[in-house]
Amino acid sequence: MVLRRFPLPPNAQHGTVVRIAAAGDVHASEPTRERIREAFARVQEEADLVLLAGDLTTHGDPEQAAVLADACRGLSIPVCAILGNHDLHAGVGDEVAAILRAAGVNMLERASAVYDIDGTTVGVAGTKGFVGGFPGSALPDFGEPLLRRVYAETTAEVDAIAHGLQEIAHCALRIVLLHYAPTSDTLHGEPEGIWTYLGCDRLAVPVAEYRPDVVLHGHAHAGSFVGAIGPVPVYNVAVHVTGRDFYVFELGPHEVEVEAPA
Repeated sequence: MVLRRFPLPPNAQHGTVVRIAAAGDVHASEPTRERIREAFARVQEEADLVLLAGDLTTHGDPEQAAVLADACRGLSIPVCAILGNHDLHAGVGDEVAAILRAAGVNMLERASAVYDIDGTTVGVAGTKGFVGGFPGSALPDFGEPLLRRVYAETTAEVDAIAHGLQEIAHCALRIVLLHYAPTSDTLHGEPEGIWTYLGCDRLAVPVAEYRPDVVLHGHAHAGSFVGAIGPVPVYNVAVHVTGRDFYVFELGPHEVEVEAPA
């Protein structure tokens, strides 16, 4: 767990409310360099913390990671991110993460971070999540060893969410940052036949137990913006869903202020 302190921007007009700029599936690449640079330059005037919900690159190439790194380097607000499936496609996810870390991005992998933003502690439990499906179409822990390895990988992600939420239990604001969906609520719009590969309801178990303030994920480009796990709001912040470079949430202790995308 990492504790980092950041003052609020000088023009901030709020006290205990923290502005979280979230985006998933940025898919950085050389052709999108200028748009990404401009979006990150703007967001530091609009938010106190940036959370990136995976698929930071198009195909997991280090050159694509460098595009995003250049946009993040030197920002006046912290950026916290996780990897997604696209970032692992080329088999060099560690290199992608290292390039972004060198630019100041706090890369979480089954880990947590705590930010002290003007006296308000914001805890982020971050991991990519994984596949497995939802009631009616779920992978079981049975059969061929390869399929059982998939099940075990999701179990490790579930355990990481629980551990991360335990680490940030003391924080005034607690956020779970994922790539894969922990509820089918935010998958509506995607073909039901692929829901098994877009997330898993097992990821929801520690969320239901520890009840963070909000869960953010991406991955489902044609999914829905808002869902819930019991009383916990879940938002699909893939840019394809929000229609924005970033969706800015205003969070106070145990509350989230948000309007649905137009």
